[in-house]
Amino acid sequence: MMDFPFQIVGFDLDGTLLDTHADLGLALNHALALAQRPQIPVAMVRDLIGGGARQMLDRALALTGGLPAEEDVLALHREFIAYYRANIAVHSCLFPGGGAMLDALDARGAKIAIVTNKQEQHAISLLDQLGLSARLATIIGGDTLGPGRAKPEPDLLVEMLARLGGGRAAFVGDTTFDTRAARAAGLPCVAVSFGFNDLPAHELGADAVIDHFDELVPTLERL
Repeated sequence: MMDFPFQIVGFDLDGTLLDTHADLGLALNHALALAQRPQIPVAMVRDLIGGGARQMLDRALALTGGLPAEEDVLALHREFIAYYRANIAVHSCLFPGGGAMLDALDARGAKIAIVTNKQEQHAISLLDQLGLSARLATIIGGDTLGPGRAKPEPDLLVEMLARLGGGRAAFVGDTTFDTRAARAAGLPCVAVSFGFNDLPAHELGADAVIDHFDELVPTLERL
């Protein structure tokens, strides 16, 4: 399988490799309850995810009565994070076909990376608890390089390439944060239609769209 075209395949985490919406939703509703705001149905939580926990909280507050004072938002954000940290892997899991897809990439010699806007410590904790960390060449979080350098900036993807020694790389994501970062870094991007898309999948600007992880390796072989 030495002719596989990519030495590195990077993945976004929430809504791409993992379905995390239920655990995020529970943490979000915990924060909303503290603010005496209405609860958001779990099915709607998927539409609020993208860009990190603070952006998710801001969207939820805007939907349930508007943004309070900044100090109140910061306090709610701390509660959101504390609850999520303590309950990070209760319901979260690989999307269907994810395990076989990782096996297929590994068999082809690809280095597998996570590049997420989630805080690095939370990404590592979640992946550790799901038994996935050992399968990954590197894990890069939204705070890894400091403020202002998370996706859609290209910096985290550039860091991925540097850590893994370069080579041809592709990125897999589910939102415009991912496709814009990949484009800025000069990497081909595959969008997953089953994720937490902030636009219809075919409007995200990816080079290809897949509907199931069974399609990823054949799609990468065509790029």
